[in-house]
Amino acid sequence: MLTINEIFHSIQGESTFTGWPCAFIRLTWCNLRCNYCDTVYAYEEGAEMTIDKILETVADYGVKLVEITGGEPLVQKETPELARRLLENNYTTLIETSGSLDIGVLPDGCRRIVDFKTPSCGMAGKNLWENVRHLNDNDEVKFVIGSRADFEWATAKIVEHSLQDTCPISMSPVFGKLENRTLADWILRDSLEVRLNLQIHKYIWDPKTRGV
Repeated sequence: MLTINEIFHSIQGESTFTGWPCAFIRLTWCNLRCNYCDTVYAYEEGAEMTIDKILETVADYGVKLVEITGGEPLVQKETPELARRLLENNYTTLIETSGSLDIGVLPDGCRRIVDFKTPSCGMAGKNLWENVRHLNDNDEVKFVIGSRADFEWATAKIVEHSLQDTCPISMSPVFGKLENRTLADWILRDSLEVRLNLQIHKYIWDPKTRGV
């Protein structure tokens, strides 16, 4: 049994799967409080669902790409079992996590998208850098950038942990705070081998819209 905030069908907006139709399973609860969070409603709102019921709901969308998100999915102890069941049912399974909790509990085969927190969000001290040892080329690392200081910090972390040799890396500007072109210019100027991620779902629909 898991506590589910919402399950919905949308366009994947912020990973190497950007643009693909995807079923999202948003879990309730988060152990962090990032100051730019766009899903504060997932902190506490939700209802209990069995894994069988979750799979039944996802199947109705007719897609094979599924993302488990939050909140923070790893707060709930049954999340690894949900991921395992999705994989057993031949879903390409993405899990977006903050990197503040142990990703080693997740089953092989799922794609872990680890959103290490940058200083301007106020939660960088919660990053669990031991998670780097669990990463492989099936995973992804994301940095949400709110300032030049964040950009320089993230660049240093990429080098410190040899992330460029481990898995794909993306950077996203904090929506409404840092201009897309500014981050693009920094990436180009520094010849940084990262993907610019613009959260395309926020350009398709109103950024405040839930369930898209």
